[in-house]
Amino acid sequence: MKVVLIHYWFYGMRGGEKVVAEILGLFPEADVFTHLYVPDNLDPEITKRKITTTFINSLPMSRKLYQAYLPLMPSALNKLDLEDYDLIISSESGPAKGVNKRSDACHICYCHTPMRYIWDQQVIYLEHVGAVKGWYLKRITPYLQRWDVNSASMVDHFIANSAYVSGRIQRIYGRPSTVIHPPVDIDSFQPVENKSDYFVMAGQLVPYKRPDLAVLAFNQLEIPLKVIGSGDMLKSLKQIAGPNVEFLGHVNDEQYRTVLASARALIFPGVEDFGIVPVEAQAVGTPVIALGQGGALETVVGLNVSDAPQEYKKYTGLFFQQATVPGLIEAIHKFKEYENIFTLKNCQANARKFSKDQFRTSFMQLVNRILST
Repeated sequence: MKVVLIHYWFYGMRGGEKVVAEILGLFPEADVFTHLYVPDNLDPEITKRKITTTFINSLPMSRKLYQAYLPLMPSALNKLDLEDYDLIISSESGPAKGVNKRSDACHICYCHTPMRYIWDQQVIYLEHVGAVKGWYLKRITPYLQRWDVNSASMVDHFIANSAYVSGRIQRIYGRPSTVIHPPVDIDSFQPVENKSDYFVMAGQLVPYKRPDLAVLAFNQLEIPLKVIGSGDMLKSLKQIAGPNVEFLGHVNDEQYRTVLASARALIFPGVEDFGIVPVEAQAVGTPVIALGQGGALETVVGLNVSDAPQEYKKYTGLFFQQATVPGLIEAIHKFKEYENIFTLKNCQANARKFSKDQFRTSFMQLVNRILST
């Protein structure tokens, strides 16, 4: 059986790329296609493969402007010759699934999310981009939405990375999907003996993750917050941050794990499709304060900010319901009141549900079932 994996773009080792690395580990002979390939900081499981790029990779300043070339990506996918492949696996949260195949070939799409910036989170993007980028995004959206829906019909089976994304796939594409949570490298995370007094936020500093809520809330609280990551909002966040907010930028894996393990809690203020960082936090015994929407509802055993703890529940975090500064501040006060109920044992037990082994087993069981029918 000849297998090909198609990923939207390789621009760093983020959640989607970690899923791709695990899938490639299951299919050692699989070929890989993508729009953009920047090998810096990618795992060996990806870089050791032969990577074939579409013409997007050769366009002027593609490393910086690849998202500006979104309208050309459907055409780039259409030019791929996949006639020799029996199994096509697409990794989708940008244009990746709209490929042609033989009639007897099978196309399985692992959907991290339908493209947020052209669907239900576009308003958030538009609030945080300049006038020119905003105008351009609104101009290309109708075309990309039509293509996105039409290309969904070319997929034989959808896999969603969470129940939240499964609902979006059904709502946008009108298609059912099987939920298989992404793999998290639980075993590489170890707790520390003593916690420090700071809180932490980690991830890309982009609008939909709402890092502004955390910075503004901690400005008022005047307690330490460490921010890991970089992105389009870094400059503006530094401009509004108080002296108690420390920006660490990009850190290596060891630093990341240490900072995460030593924190009192992870702040997770955006709506994520799944969210690997909360699972990693729990793996080192760090509870999570999260907006009670999206994937966090599946990865965190959360106490609602308006409720009292129930003795039988093994809580690993706390949910606030309103994506506002006052809502987050209320949650932090509540967390401090009940901090002792979020134990290392409970956090690590919950994190183990999202291990690499669990992903590999679930993914291959589904693929084998699909191919046998």
